[in-house]
Amino acid sequence: MQEGRRHLIAVGLLGLLGLLGLFAVTAHAQAPEWKKIRIGVEGAYPPFSEIGPDGKLKGFEIELAQAYCAQMKAECTLVQQDFDGLIPALQTRKIDAIIASVSITEARKKVVAFSRPYYATPARMVAKEGAKFDFTAAGLKGKKIGVQRATIFEACVNGEFKQSEIVRYATQDQIFLDLKAGRIDMTMADSPAIDQGFLSKPEGKGYAMVGPVFDDPKYFGTGTGVAMRKADEKTLAAKFNAAIEALQADGTFKKMAAKYFPYDISPKH
Repeated sequence: MQEGRRHLIAVGLLGLLGLLGLFAVTAHAQAPEWKKIRIGVEGAYPPFSEIGPDGKLKGFEIELAQAYCAQMKAECTLVQQDFDGLIPALQTRKIDAIIASVSITEARKKVVAFSRPYYATPARMVAKEGAKFDFTAAGLKGKKIGVQRATIFEACVNGEFKQSEIVRYATQDQIFLDLKAGRIDMTMADSPAIDQGFLSKPEGKGYAMVGPVFDDPKYFGTGTGVAMRKADEKTLAAKFNAAIEALQADGTFKKMAAKYFPYDISPKH
């Protein structure tokens, strides 16, 4: 009787091991090959991404996302989302990756995984041309600084200009409208976004970049990368890294960037 019980237990264990092995093989077989990828984009941050007169997404990062997908031979869907909702959308699996000028910072690396950097540009302030400011915490005391929510610019202004009145917005376009209307004194943003999203337009007349370049890695990180879930770091990140390297190596990235920027925005490795 005892031997019979041992035999049944052994058979049961073998069966359980077999099932576990089958589950492991099945899980491996079902691991994503990333033939289809949903990419979150903002659509309100020219020249990187915006909505054209025809209602379609356009801009440097829109073209870049499409080029990366072509390089990866993946079918991609671009999903427009306010910037501050992109990481929550990623975490709730509504999208698989973010290409929306997301800087690679230590704070964000605790929440999401990143590809290698694909571009890097400095941050600046913009205000009325000829305005004189002392860019210290005390010097900007009481000044109204507009920033986009959940951005590196918000983090920098929060950390460096605590005595200022910080006004937060959903999009950079809204900030430029309030700057022009005189409801804020200045805004901090990416220099190309300031240049092409405001200064080069009629409404930007009489305004200029002011103060120093802001590029402290504590706030601004090591460049801009594709963000994705940490669980996909070894699979999806590897694919994006290979695509980024390929487009930089064959000159495609610089050729695309030259359509939008009169200066080199390649990341510093």
